[in-house]
Amino acid sequence: MAASIREKQTAALKRMLNFNVPVVKSGTGEPVWKVLIYDRFGQDIISPLLSVKELRDMGVTLHLLLHSDRDAIPDVPAVYFVMPTEENVGRICQDLKAQLYESYYLNFISAISRSKLEDIASAALTANTVSHVSKVFDQYLNFITLEDDMFVLCNQNKDLVSYRALNRSDITDTEMETVMDTIVDSLFCFFVTLGAVPIIRCARGNAAEMVAVKLDKKLRENLRDARNSLFTGDNLGTGQFSFQRPLLVLVDRNIDLATPLHHTWTYQALVHDVLDFHLNRVNLEECPEMENSSSGARPKKKNKKSYDLTVADKFWQKHKGSPFPEVAESVQQELESYRAQEDEVKRLKTIMGLEGEDEGAISMLSDNTAKLTSAVSSLPELLEKKRLIDLHTNVATAVLEHIKTRKLDVYFEYEEKLMSKSTLDKSLLDIISDPDAGTPEDKMRLFLIYYITSAQPLSEFDLEQYRKALEDASCNLTPLNYIKQWKAFAKMASAPASYGIGAAKSKGLLSRVMNTGSQFVMEGVKNLVLKQQNLPVTRILDSLMEVKSNPETDDYRYFDPKMLRANDSSVPRNKNPFQEAIVFVVGGGNYIEYQNLVDYIKTKQAKHILYGCTELFNAAQFVKQLSQLGQK
Repeated sequence: MAASIREKQTAALKRMLNFNVPVVKSGTGEPVWKVLIYDRFGQDIISPLLSVKELRDMGVTLHLLLHSDRDAIPDVPAVYFVMPTEENVGRICQDLKAQLYESYYLNFISAISRSKLEDIASAALTANTVSHVSKVFDQYLNFITLEDDMFVLCNQNKDLVSYRALNRSDITDTEMETVMDTIVDSLFCFFVTLGAVPIIRCARGNAAEMVAVKLDKKLRENLRDARNSLFTGDNLGTGQFSFQRPLLVLVDRNIDLATPLHHTWTYQALVHDVLDFHLNRVNLEECPEMENSSSGARPKKKNKKSYDLTVADKFWQKHKGSPFPEVAESVQQELESYRAQEDEVKRLKTIMGLEGEDEGAISMLSDNTAKLTSAVSSLPELLEKKRLIDLHTNVATAVLEHIKTRKLDVYFEYEEKLMSKSTLDKSLLDIISDPDAGTPEDKMRLFLIYYITSAQPLSEFDLEQYRKALEDASCNLTPLNYIKQWKAFAKMASAPASYGIGAAKSKGLLSRVMNTGSQFVMEGVKNLVLKQQNLPVTRILDSLMEVKSNPETDDYRYFDPKMLRANDSSVPRNKNPFQEAIVFVVGGGNYIEYQNLVDYIKTKQAKHILYGCTELFNAAQFVKQLSQLGQK
């Protein structure tokens, strides 16, 4: 497979750090030492892709925030990577006046306007530093890549494009325009970096349609301007899309509100749901041990640890989509194989200390020298393995703690049954009123899923019963107010989205991991096995990518920015199935949908998909937005 979006964005960043000259691998040459100045947006784009070590290898000795107090370093070039905002441009002008650096390479994350460029030019003139401004570039990198096949639009100003912002009842037209322009600007940057012009499909009458219309217009205008088009020459044809154009499916979060509330069972989605996991970094609070002192036991201060879960982490890459019990088992196996290797090295060491000059010892020695040499050369690998095992032991233990204390396996299994319309083995009221099962928020999530997925509207009497039980469990009921309005408005009852996740089969309790040496005491946690079934977003993608007739998608609009005249049709001109597709969720996405798409595409040969969203939220953050909408 050709370069993924992660590799392309990384290559673009490396080229930028190399003063916008393609990076040539030379064995000996020292890199040119430089300072990297970024704003928070730039920091969020760089941090999931390049480590500090990689920046160092590219010659970056210092990386500083634009709006921090910076000392002058007069004999060093500075590479700026910032958004073209008023205050950033103002600060760059100040830097030019203060003559902080030897030369300035200004890179803007998305295109800078003519007027702001003129501001910089006049500041350089006044400060007499025109010759020091070496290059000014629009980088079109205004999106954050988290995986080879996943990106998110923004992190800093995510409130601007959040689900709440798009669904507020009091939003004005101008505010909506700003939100749409922000989303379209980022998507445009994404396609410039990808080097492909997509064919766009979307449903009618929602925020996704507004994005589609604006994006089509923006791509069309850029393609018409032949001299300045960003989709010609070197950009095009180099990507994985050289033979066929990709399909962009724009979906609105409102087609499926149950999935973002769902309790999940795969490793990556669980980490995002129950821990503080953000831009590929997980922050853990280590439990304090009791400290005994004369004044009695007092808890020590909590230690915070953060771990990066990156592409380089082979265990994470292999298991992030696996059900949690499998992950626990794999960590245990890795630990055992590591211990065996470690013991082998120790054994060789003791043999090397052989006394006596007899023949046997000497021949054994020469034999073992070879073994020891290979053992020593594998030490760095062994240490890295140890680091990953420790990391995943800590992360998995933290997740397991949540599963046990909140009975998340029970929630997951029950919600799967609700969403796949299977028969329920116990009443919803029982779970809500069980004081040991989950937090008030868990109970609220479960009830909202029940409310969203029920085909028949609940009777007032039933609703009152549930409301009382939820209040007794000290749940915050404001999200329900919004979901009630949403359901009435969407008239989902007439065509309920079939979630069809497929009920999880329980394999009884975990037996294999329960061996005595295991660090993971999974007692009482069900070993649930997932059956692959498609979520609404995956089903929509499937029918559009395979060009199937489906009542859900037959009315979807079709845009082709390369066509001379824009025509409003739902009739796709392209009757062939697509090889590449990008699914983009307007209003926020989650790892559950991402994982579902990844599993779906594994069954298709030689096809690729990318998942993108305006923001990435977990259930707690989504419930918070729903309750803000419900307060109105």
